[in-house]
Amino acid sequence: MRPVRRTLLRDTAYETIRDAIVRGDLPPGAPVRDADLAERLGLSRAPVRDALSRLSGEGLVESKPQSYTRVTRLVPRDVRDAAAVVRAMQELAARAAVPRLTDTDVTAMRAANDRFRDATGHGDVAAALRADDQLHDVLVTACGNRAVAATVERYTPLIRRLEWRQFGTAGSAHGSAELHERLIEACAGRDTEAAARITAEIWRALEELADEPPE
Repeated sequence: MRPVRRTLLRDTAYETIRDAIVRGDLPPGAPVRDADLAERLGLSRAPVRDALSRLSGEGLVESKPQSYTRVTRLVPRDVRDAAAVVRAMQELAARAAVPRLTDTDVTAMRAANDRFRDATGHGDVAAALRADDQLHDVLVTACGNRAVAATVERYTPLIRRLEWRQFGTAGSAHGSAELHERLIEACAGRDTEAAARITAEIWRALEELADEPPE
């Protein structure tokens, strides 16, 4: 983790620490101390404490008063539960978004899938997951439902954390450019039911991924 700019410190600290946990730079069970993180990030302890409190609420960090604060361990049930919630929200987003999509939105989805395909071909897990998020975020944004967006943001890191461990070692990322392509074609054709069905198929695979997480 690198020092961050002193703008929106609370959010930046949160995103930096969250991403370190997702990537495994801060592995499951690792102790986290606000003073140590603040020094590494070049911040005061206040925004780091705020970030850790938020991460605790999101299930990535756990604390016991006067005892420890540490990165949570990967629990298959928790990941399955998170994936089920995200699937439901993404499906809802697709149903609401497809009738509202513009040609520019569809073009953005195609560009994101091109980046996804290129990243998986090069074994770049970070870029693949980032492109995957960008593709699905088009629908989440277009649906206009802030509760859906907040729920997706809240639970997706739990899933990405498992994906990173599962596919980082193998040199590939989870997901299918072909499934994405089917989703994009459904969106381009403004076929709401098909888009919702394919979206559910994509995210249901993540629930299955949680059945056998790597040690």
